Amino acid sequence: MTWGVRTATNDQGTDRENFRYTVDPGSAVSDELVVTNHGEGTLSLDVYAADGYTTTAGQLDVLTRDEESPGDTGAGETGADETGADETGSVNVGAWLEPGVGQVRLEPGESADVPFTLRVPDDATPGDYAGAILTSRTVTADEAGLDYETRSGIRVYLRVAGDLEPSLTVTDTHVEYHQTLNPFGPGDATVTYTVRNDGNVRLAANQDVTVAGPFGWLAARAAADDLPELLPGETWPVSVPVDGVAPLFWLGTDIVLVAQLPDVAGATPGVAPVEAHATGWAVPWLPLAIVVLLAGAVVVIVRRRRTRGQREDARVQAAVAKALAEQAAGAGTSSAEAETGSGTEPGARPGAGPGAESGSEPETEPKPEESEAKPAETVAP
Repeated sequence: MTWGVRTATNDQGTDRENFRYTVDPGSAVSDELVVTNHGEGTLSLDVYAADGYTTTAGQLDVLTRDEESPGDTGAGETGADETGADETGSVNVGAWLEPGVGQVRLEPGESADVPFTLRVPDDATPGDYAGAILTSRTVTADEAGLDYETRSGIRVYLRVAGDLEPSLTVTDTHVEYHQTLNPFGPGDATVTYTVRNDGNVRLAANQDVTVAGPFGWLAARAAADDLPELLPGETWPVSVPVDGVAPLFWLGTDIVLVAQLPDVAGATPGVAPVEAHATGWAVPWLPLAIVVLLAGAVVVIVRRRRTRGQREDARVQAAVAKALAEQAAGAGTSSAEAETGSGTEPGARPGAGPGAESGSEPETEPKPEESEAKPAETVAP
């Protein structure tokens, strides 16, 4: 079975996408929801209200009947009972909105106007709240043995009049560098932070994230998605990838949030851009490893060459020393022979020393008087 819901046309407006109200504390506003049965059978629906919250997908959702409020999802926490929560765990819009009927029964093609009243407590904190008025049908699955609820509703945005203080803060900011497989190319970085709406006005924001080296060198800008609308008190984790980051050993990231104000009747104070900064390391480990390996290879080659040179020098020195030793030994032998030959008399035959044979006689020079000179002849005058 299918059915649809829409806003009624009345003094509150026409052709509205949702219900939007600005109400003073202690005041009330009344309106109507139109429900239509589009099915072929009789339809019985429950009618109730619940608080809204922002999902992890960045969309506004509302609590189911078995859920509790995920936290502070509005500017105030005044509830419907002593614990501050109704049967759905709601503490603001879901607790303050009272449908005129708890159930509606519709024949095929029939429509019905369901009245409701939104009463704001006297002590409600000024600011923005969100929830929904819902129609639901519980379906029993015989085969699975489980019951599940199908719902259709319209959002309710409420602003409690008073002092408005829109504010966003950025915390837990970090930047981390990632080296690519290309040792000489740029890498990328991841910037993470948490945004909190610590004011009392629901806010979205545009995000601008930049990563740069020292002194702003080689800045790279990220394509950051817009921040979804956050209710007062909600937080949103952000992770932004940044491409083309140069590994300059040190890098910094600058984050700028420009808040987007909700479309609410009446004046909303402006919000100054929110800025945050963080630093991190961008060490090119792969290029450094390559440089270290090359330097190590150069050292090894130089040492090997030096060792070979030292060995060659040692070999040459050993050869020179050997040659000198051999030369010195040859010179000693010559000196000894020279000393042995100096004892022989001049004119003596070798071997005619004291050890010569006794039968050998030495040659003697002829005496002058024994010469064969003839006497001079006398010539007569």
